[in-house]
Amino acid sequence: MESPSTGTSTPIFRPSPPLLHNSNSRKETILSLVEMLLQQGDDTSKGPLPLPSFEDDRDVPTVDEHIQVVGAEAFHKFQRRINNLDKELRNFANAARQLGSSVAILSSAFHLRERLAQILFLYHENAADLFPRKIIHLSRDTIDSKRIRRSKQRAIKTKTPPHVARPIVTENLDPEKFPEQLDALAKDVITFLNCLNEFPEFTDEAVNASILAFEGDLRYWASCLQEYSGQFRYPAVQRYIHDLTTEMGEHIDSITTTLSMFIEVGVPTIRFAQKHGATNLLNLSTVATFFSAVTATTLQFSFDLERSPASDAVNCFWFGSLVFSIAAAVNSLLGLTWKQAMYRSPGHRVPWWVLIWIKRSPLVFLVMSVACFSIGLCCFTYATSQAPITSMITTIFTTFTSFGLAAVSAWFATERYIFLRHHGEKWLSDVLVEMWNEFRRLPGMAAIGNSIRHLSRQIRAARNSVQYLRSRTSSISSHTSSASSMYYESDGNTLPAPSPASPSVIPTPLSPTTSDHPFGLNTPPTLLSPTLSPSRELWGRALRGIQRQTGPSIGNAFFSRPTISSPREPERQPTSSSEAPPGGYGEKRRAGGEEPVKAVLRSRAAALVPKLKILEPAKDLAAHSALVRHLQFSPDGKFLATSSWDKTSIIFRVGEPFVSQQLLSHAQGFVGQVAWSPTGKYLLTKSSRGVKLWTPEDGVCVASFDRKVSVESIAWFPEGDGEPSFISVEGSDVTKLVRIPRVLDRYHFKRMKLHDVAITPDSTRLLGVGPLLESRSGLQPSKCKVEKRLVVYNMESKTIENQTPVLNDVRDITVAQGATHTLALVSYENQAPPQLWRIEFVKDRENNNTPVARLTLRHTYMPKVAVDFAGPSYFGGKNNELVLCAGKAGDVHVWDQESGALLHHVRSQALGGDLTCIAWNHAAEDPFMFATGSHDGAVRIWTKAPEDRATSPTSEDELPPRSQSPAPYVDHEPRTESPQPMNRYEYDPLQAFSARARDVLTTMRTPTPTQSRGRHNVAFATQSPSSSSSSLADDMV
Repeated sequence: MESPSTGTSTPIFRPSPPLLHNSNSRKETILSLVEMLLQQGDDTSKGPLPLPSFEDDRDVPTVDEHIQVVGAEAFHKFQRRINNLDKELRNFANAARQLGSSVAILSSAFHLRERLAQILFLYHENAADLFPRKIIHLSRDTIDSKRIRRSKQRAIKTKTPPHVARPIVTENLDPEKFPEQLDALAKDVITFLNCLNEFPEFTDEAVNASILAFEGDLRYWASCLQEYSGQFRYPAVQRYIHDLTTEMGEHIDSITTTLSMFIEVGVPTIRFAQKHGATNLLNLSTVATFFSAVTATTLQFSFDLERSPASDAVNCFWFGSLVFSIAAAVNSLLGLTWKQAMYRSPGHRVPWWVLIWIKRSPLVFLVMSVACFSIGLCCFTYATSQAPITSMITTIFTTFTSFGLAAVSAWFATERYIFLRHHGEKWLSDVLVEMWNEFRRLPGMAAIGNSIRHLSRQIRAARNSVQYLRSRTSSISSHTSSASSMYYESDGNTLPAPSPASPSVIPTPLSPTTSDHPFGLNTPPTLLSPTLSPSRELWGRALRGIQRQTGPSIGNAFFSRPTISSPREPERQPTSSSEAPPGGYGEKRRAGGEEPVKAVLRSRAAALVPKLKILEPAKDLAAHSALVRHLQFSPDGKFLATSSWDKTSIIFRVGEPFVSQQLLSHAQGFVGQVAWSPTGKYLLTKSSRGVKLWTPEDGVCVASFDRKVSVESIAWFPEGDGEPSFISVEGSDVTKLVRIPRVLDRYHFKRMKLHDVAITPDSTRLLGVGPLLESRSGLQPSKCKVEKRLVVYNMESKTIENQTPVLNDVRDITVAQGATHTLALVSYENQAPPQLWRIEFVKDRENNNTPVARLTLRHTYMPKVAVDFAGPSYFGGKNNELVLCAGKAGDVHVWDQESGALLHHVRSQALGGDLTCIAWNHAAEDPFMFATGSHDGAVRIWTKAPEDRATSPTSEDELPPRSQSPAPYVDHEPRTESPQPMNRYEYDPLQAFSARARDVLTTMRTPTPTQSRGRHNVAFATQSPSSSSSSLADDMV
């Protein structure tokens, strides 16, 4: 429960109905109710109005049901995500028990599950504080009962293994431990990853990337939250922590998915690799045992030989071989047992000499045993006076095998050395190639290389000559053997019969029996039989003449199916309707509430709604040729200043009609903002790197302020006794300037990039909004959004009094004086709705005599449907009783500032155009007036229409049902390329053949080329499928 007088909080549990409030809040509520009753009198509501909605901030009588439901759903979704990750960790623990050296990964997985349970407990308590009607606190009795059940489970002998049992939080964690718990979770996550990477048999980059990103964001969140020590029971900090569940849940889902894939793929791969290594050690042990038996057997023939140098050498080498083979067998079994042990230490925790002895010694001992046995065998042949041929052959074979064994061993050892030296970036072959290139660059090696290449070319030329002579000899013999049989072409020339070695070029005579086509066009008419009839030979000559003129074989063209294009689908253009789907997230309201409050708000809204419904577009001003960036009415409401990306700012005189009074041109840069002085005597315009001061009456630039960095926003100080001054927001600094170009003071905001700054009415504090450049420890987020902050800065002490974290992209802040407190209206980007914050003064925790300012959330102004907001939101109406904001699609929303109820909504279809900004005329009370700017440079004035002018409905309730007018380029009926039915596209081979035959006959009768004619007819048949068969028949005739 917060105490405005002390600024401290006590960790008590709130009851479900929020009925406990401090005396100041009750007094303030009663005074506001009395004030509204006096203003409204005996007015009654004329119809059903939207029920009021309040944000739960412990100082309002009711709670918005929608905020409660959405917040509870977000927490339950986060809870499901953590439960899914816990389930996957349990499955991983069960699967990893079958692996060697799995004790480390099992222990880290269990510690990670314990930490997740603690994090979930803290988030549950945080959500119970924010949404008491949907989520209840975990009482102490519940925790004690769980502890008792857990102690009973421990008493049972057949209890669940510690790595599988569900972790239970047995302590009541304090919310102040949030940063500590997040940092500990980051350590547990990275420990789990390190244990996972201790299995060299399989490395999953997806798991590594997801866990490293989660670890980086956890450290960033922990570092940022450390600056809110002592404030973790404040609603603003609790809301930010609750909003982190969305991004944290995305990380948890990513880890859950990748861990599931690791269980399915990685664990079997690691198990197979470990089993393969164990099999190799077992085989090595078997071979070493067999070789030791062989060595022991051969020792029976050498131990009783007569003493001589040769016999002594034989015994020495064979005894050494026996020792090495026994050592290889024993060490193989030892390594096999160590690899399969579940509780063995990880590789990086074992001394290097132990790893070398366990992993490398069995193979080394076996190689040494084989070498000793081979040398002893050679000595044995000489010691027993064997035949010279036997001794020589044994020595030669032993030398050959020993050399191969030594070479392969050296290759293995060198590969290991190259891998360690180059970190796996080069292979041994690459190093050998580099060494060979270095050797070739030695002096004298170039001449030797040229000689070798010249000799190689001579040898290659001689070999080619021999092959050529051999091929010529075989072709001449083949030609001589086939000279008796000749094929005659149709023009009388003869060709030799082809060689049997090349059957692919054997000509096929053109005969009626080998052709499916009536004219024999399917067979290439290159070679004809000498027995052809004169008429058929004449017909073949004619066809070959046509073929030489038309190019490709026309026989294939007779039956070439034309390409028929499919009918074109009608292209449908998107409509211009921007109507949002029904069922918006702002329609659900709380049905309960205190009757006096509802009655007062209904009466107050009954007076405001009619004034808002009569507002309609009264004037359209073609102000600019580019996007309108900002609008602002003068304090007296007589002028309207605009700024645009066309490098101009225009001052309009408000009246009938609106008149353009001054055009303020800028040499360079977009004009992003205008700001009237409190008296309306001066006007500021902001460009990207400069500020200009103008006098509105004559449009003269009084002063120009060129800045070295980008200017984000500008604002005037409230009117005082001294010279008018203003501030320029530049990065992390705020500069105070006066009319004469002179810097009065600078205010630095630590590690923030300010987007906008507002000044309190008493000119003592600055309210800044913007993202955080880095955390206190200099960390940056890995994947999540950057933290944004609302900061209260004391200009007298030049210190930051209060920091409020937010997750959405904050862009603008506007300050107004309320009845009892100073109010701040914060605007966000995209679809985040505006929020109303109240500045409260509490005692400093360090110095109780010094009051400090603190921001407390009052309302979140929810639209009926999801809206992409455009530009800042502003106060409006008398005494800032309204809040209005524009949407990029053209929507305009007007809320009641006190209750947060949506009073009026102008739909985008009624307004039209894409809006960029909105401004309210505070001097116009009856009727109201506001202006909107759009992308096309137009400015629209909204006010009450003249009496003689026919009014058009603008509100959502009065608009008639709008019919969807067709777009000018939209097809409304299905169309095809041709008006003929679809069956006319069917291909008729008889028609195609008839058309081709007609072309052939025409070509034979006329000596002119027919290539273009034939191709034209083919294209016509292809592109014009609507032609009928009767027209083709008539064409042939």
